[in-house]
Amino acid sequence: MTLIDYKNVNIYQESQMVLKDVSFTVNEGEFIYLTGKVGSGKSTLLKTIYAEIPVCEGKAEVLGFDITKIKQKRIPELRRKLGIIFQDFQLLTDRTVEANLRFVLKSTGWKDKHEMDQRIKDVLELVGMSTKGYKMPNELSGGEQQRISIARAILNKPQLILADEPTGNLDVETSNNITELLQDICKAGSTVIMITHNMNLLSKYPGKVYRCEDHTLSELNVPESFDLSQLSDEEVTFFESKSEEEKAKQNAEQRQNADNTENVAVKPEPNRTREDLSKHNLQPIDLDGFCPSDITEIDNIIRKHNTDEVID
Repeated sequence: MTLIDYKNVNIYQESQMVLKDVSFTVNEGEFIYLTGKVGSGKSTLLKTIYAEIPVCEGKAEVLGFDITKIKQKRIPELRRKLGIIFQDFQLLTDRTVEANLRFVLKSTGWKDKHEMDQRIKDVLELVGMSTKGYKMPNELSGGEQQRISIARAILNKPQLILADEPTGNLDVETSNNITELLQDICKAGSTVIMITHNMNLLSKYPGKVYRCEDHTLSELNVPESFDLSQLSDEEVTFFESKSEEEKAKQNAEQRQNADNTENVAVKPEPNRTREDLSKHNLQPIDLDGFCPSDITEIDNIIRKHNTDEVID
């Protein structure tokens, strides 16, 4: 069953074209990644799916609704069939987890208190947060808040879940756990579209991949058995041919062999002044708490501090 059908769609934001001639379909049970640089149109595309940004050119159907002609009064009806997960959680900070979820149920037409309580219990158990219902959002970690955000998104058993970079503010392990949870939800019957910049997730949790680039949307050919985690950030890409894939594998192997070679001369890192650290939003290392026996650990920390990459 086709849930989304876009054909030759042009997408604008404030009269500026963001994506042109977009054609793609999303079928029931698929797990889809949207990738691309910041500002390439990923979030804008998602906003057209839940009718936050209008579509005026081309054909755009979502869950049986014609997005090009949808009336304002029918948008809530469309959104009740969707689950939306945001990078910054967007939980109501003045009430408990259970109250956050109950607010959504009431807003979408639930009346029976017993049924609401049971549904809240079910979704919290599904996302591994069954003991956190009484907590306030600020008492939860980032990963826990995102799990609550996912619980909120699946309250009404949506056919389609839109996840706008749900792992963007999380550490690696938590990102993996959240993506695995979304994959489990997909296997249980909800189609998932997820924006991500984390290419390693694609090798661990496969799915169909689209990239927004140069105002276009294109499907990417992802090698099934290739470990993206072996590549550097500059090399993370997708391959048009088998020869390109093999070349990338060879580069990764050569780099790994070089890393394992003993007695390799290392160019000393330049000293960084307080001005340099301030420029990159870094803080000088406080060594006051270390004793002389910690000298090896101090050495390791300084080396790591001096080689950490600055991410824009």
